[in-house]
Amino acid sequence: MNFESKQTTGRSAPAAPLKNVRVIDLGQYIAGPGAAMVLAELGAQVIKIEPLAGDQARHIGRYGESMIRAYSRGKQSIALNLKSDAGREIAWRLIANSDVVIQNLRPGAVEALGLGPSAVRERFPKVIYLSISGFGDLGPSSARPGYDIAAQAESGLMSVTGEPDRLPQKVGVPIIDAAAAHLGAQAVLAALYGRAQTGVGETLRASLLEVALHLQATTWCDYLGGAPEPTRIGDGQPNNAPAAEVVPTRDGHIVLSAYADEHWARFCRVMGREPLATDPRFCTNALRVQHRSELRIVLRECLSSFTSEECVALLSRNQIVVGFVRSYQQVLQSADVQASGILVDALGADGERYPSLALPYRLGDAPRATPPAAPACGADTDRLLAELGLAANEIDELRRAGAVA
Repeated sequence: MNFESKQTTGRSAPAAPLKNVRVIDLGQYIAGPGAAMVLAELGAQVIKIEPLAGDQARHIGRYGESMIRAYSRGKQSIALNLKSDAGREIAWRLIANSDVVIQNLRPGAVEALGLGPSAVRERFPKVIYLSISGFGDLGPSSARPGYDIAAQAESGLMSVTGEPDRLPQKVGVPIIDAAAAHLGAQAVLAALYGRAQTGVGETLRASLLEVALHLQATTWCDYLGGAPEPTRIGDGQPNNAPAAEVVPTRDGHIVLSAYADEHWARFCRVMGREPLATDPRFCTNALRVQHRSELRIVLRECLSSFTSEECVALLSRNQIVVGFVRSYQQVLQSADVQASGILVDALGADGERYPSLALPYRLGDAPRATPPAAPACGADTDRLLAELGLAANEIDELRRAGAVA
């Protein structure tokens, strides 16, 4: 799968607004490495400090390797034994020349190594230090390890996901980890801007729990404002209809929203079912919510003879919100996805390429660049140590002592 043709044009090279920023990535799995990857994609030099055995994601099979490919591209990797004095000294020398440190290790791990935010910023006040934890550092769960799934559970997200008569469901992908990566990068960018004004860095803290709550802001504000406890309803929205309704078609499914009265009347007109607009069961949004089961029967009657593509073409042409529920294979065939340029090839030093996803925004009109591939564990160890002034024999001695890989 090669997307190079989508990336090469005669336009100027992509902007690199962070080209003079240096980042130390102490993270594992997704949230921390993902935040660092965003900064790398924006032009920062990112040095990934890995244990001698590598990021734990390298050891959990194919999906873990995909985490590395997705969230460690564009970085340099150095493998250090941070439990050794020599390994920590190298880390300190790297941090001394850096602007940002990012970590999402288990609670207390970086502090035990002497590389926590307080220690780092005491020595280097200009450093911006981002920590991403599971449950934050203030509450009784501060010492608990936290993964995406725990945040989905404890934020209420799973309680509103799934069918009403089935078990609570997780979102199909690690969405909290991924969102934490982008929000963490956003916090770093704000701190970099702030440092440009004050000359002083910042200690930044985010948690998967808080990110999971933030992603549900509308529903939480509704509940905090007096609405009933939200529950699982499967497809559809609890207060609007038809809204986010999954409707079967001749060859799959679409999702449809037309809950404003004007849009509902338009849908009825397009379908040649004008009387439905004034039907006493459906003539207002509140009545459509009340009679949702009958409404869903009507939607199936109207649309099940069309293909999904035909539904999208017909309803979109009439300014009705609709989406084709696509499989991953069908997503790759989408003309909109192909035109966006978000599908890119990551290029390794050996010329090997693998398909990946660019950031979900563009800077100006420049084409998206071909990003460097994720490095192998410790791939840049010798070069980075040489840049610190170590001679080849000194590097060999560190390797024999087990301080570097």
